[in-house]
Amino acid sequence: MRPLLVLFLAATVSGCNCGGHTGEILQRMETQEKFLPYRSADLFADGRANRVPPEGTIPREWPVGKPGINTGEVNGKLVETLPVPVTPELLARGKHRFDVVCATCHGLVGNGDSMVADNMATRLPPSLVAIGPRPVGFFFKAITEGYGLMPSFAGEVPTAERWAVVAYIRALQLSQNAPVSTLPADVQRRLREGESWQR
Repeated sequence: MRPLLVLFLAATVSGCNCGGHTGEILQRMETQEKFLPYRSADLFADGRANRVPPEGTIPREWPVGKPGINTGEVNGKLVETLPVPVTPELLARGKHRFDVVCATCHGLVGNGDSMVADNMATRLPPSLVAIGPRPVGFFFKAITEGYGLMPSFAGEVPTAERWAVVAYIRALQLSQNAPVSTLPADVQRRLREGESWQR
């Protein structure tokens, strides 16, 4: 019973405006002295409350770093090459996120073959490996904004991980469409052995 009484009193006191007196301990922020935008202020030489931001500062909402990294576009054009370095760690992160978020519709190898796709009555998810040459910014924007019936996954996949997913999609496209002649010799040998065994 005592903990409930303490919680009740704490909630009651926190909601108190203390009669609007600025000298009280629980002074409310809206009643404290402050400079409001577009008002005059004797404190500053120019008499204005609005201040010019320090040189070199930018709003936190602006893209930081390489152009296109937050939007997938530069000057209205889709980014053609990945704006982040491709590393084994990036691809591993991209594979994990792809398997969790994307594979349910697009399939584990990105070919659009999945149980969810098999049960869709409307337009099926496209094969990401057969979609044709598209700039990497296309895939980034599709994840960010949604595309067709696909909703935006910006809330589920942070910006850095979106680029990891895009890198992994590129790896899937390469792996699914690579000519056998470009594969390492031992992989080519194993493929030939597998073909002869299946016959």
